[in-house]
Amino acid sequence: MNMLNEPRSHMDQNDERQALRKEAEALNPVVATLEEDIVLGRLHPRERLLEDELMRRFGVKRHVIRQGLAELEQMGIVERVPNRGALVRTYEPSEIQQLYVVRDLLETNAARLIPMPLREADLDELKEVQLKHDKAVEAGELGQVFHSNMEFHEVLFSKAGNQYLSEAIKQFALRTHGIRFYCLTYPGYLHQARLEHWQMIRAIEICDRQSLVKLCGQHLLASRACYEKVARGVVDGSRNAQAS
Repeated sequence: MNMLNEPRSHMDQNDERQALRKEAEALNPVVATLEEDIVLGRLHPRERLLEDELMRRFGVKRHVIRQGLAELEQMGIVERVPNRGALVRTYEPSEIQQLYVVRDLLETNAARLIPMPLREADLDELKEVQLKHDKAVEAGELGQVFHSNMEFHEVLFSKAGNQYLSEAIKQFALRTHGIRFYCLTYPGYLHQARLEHWQMIRAIEICDRQSLVKLCGQHLLASRACYEKVARGVVDGSRNAQAS
């Protein structure tokens, strides 16, 4: 009897693995596309994410959309409001201030831990990643700019040699996902960010830790300022619409 049950159990496991794989294949594009839409400003703060519209757009079932929205909520770029459903996350000024205090503490302290002189292989890795970012900026490929920018900072702070610090930086960067990339479409921002990346690399090359720490702190400010400007515009626009 056990022998008869074994093939069925094996088949069940295969069916389950195939079902999980198919669900992941359906879910991943939903999460990745909506993430890019939000951080690149195609979807705006407080914009509603309607399940029926998303089902039609992606050609998937409701449970896949709900799971995708749940993942985006965990990432911190979507929020669920009673009686309104899922919305693109917006941040109160106090939340932005608190999040960026933590990011500044984490990232500037990581910069203080990066060995100087840094190994040539590590410098070459940073330059290689930044060249990808350069290429994306020059081509105006905002999706690639988004991903290569994240990669640069992950590689940079990994050089501090503290896995837990790197994970904390990544976690809080993720929580400000919808803030820090909101200004990608602002004139001049991409080239300024690119320049600052090379200045960080140069500071490491010449063992100028003070400049590196300062650059890492300043680098956070531009994206925060852009988001606050956009968020104020959305709020003011909403108020004007209500008044009229």
